[in-house]
Amino acid sequence: MNTSLRAMSAPRLDELDALEFGASRTTTYTVECADPHRHDRAVRLLIERMYEWRGLTPVDTDLHTTRPDRITLVASDDSAIFGTITLGLDGKDGILADALYPDELRNLRQRGARLCELTRLAMDTHHNAKEVLGALLHLVYIHGRLLHGVTDVVIEVHPRHAGFYQRMIGFSYIGEERVCPRVSAPAVLLHLELAHMDEQIGLYGGTSDPSVRTLYPYFLSLGEQDAILRRLSAAH
Repeated sequence: MNTSLRAMSAPRLDELDALEFGASRTTTYTVECADPHRHDRAVRLLIERMYEWRGLTPVDTDLHTTRPDRITLVASDDSAIFGTITLGLDGKDGILADALYPDELRNLRQRGARLCELTRLAMDTHHNAKEVLGALLHLVYIHGRLLHGVTDVVIEVHPRHAGFYQRMIGFSYIGEERVCPRVSAPAVLLHLELAHMDEQIGLYGGTSDPSVRTLYPYFLSLGEQDAILRRLSAAH
């Protein structure tokens, strides 16, 4: 497995207080690192509810906040948690996608890729889904790309959802359909070189430009990104 990660010495997003965002200029929400004492039950219920709504059966919905190679973020407003995502960093134990796609990930590692994966993404679509998902993705990008130097991200998704990740983020297929035991459903493996995300954030981050048919206008601006990095550096 790829063991070139920085020994987990980089600062983590959980060293920040909750970050406040404005959604569509009318409401505010916060994004923070999941706390098992405050968020575990709410995150589990959100994942189970949103996955079951899509016909999936999640097996592992517990938080893994004690693992230094994973970070779970939650988005919430005054009433409830309505979004979550987990970033997994590659290391001596690999990543979850190795169970179904060992050959595909081995090929990426042999090409020099430093991998991370996205898992347990759940979003209540009654909220400002584009804005919130853009913020969540940008914050895991900061953690993986800018703090730990990963170069590539993978995600296992249901085949019928793959088109969204291709159109809206730029992922491409690298693994054929297989049955994922973690959700008892078919999955395909998607891959993205983070150099593409670098470019798209620089072009569109923070613009909210409706003419751009991707999620990148709903990412943070470079100025907001740099401010978060400065806060992380100060906390570290």
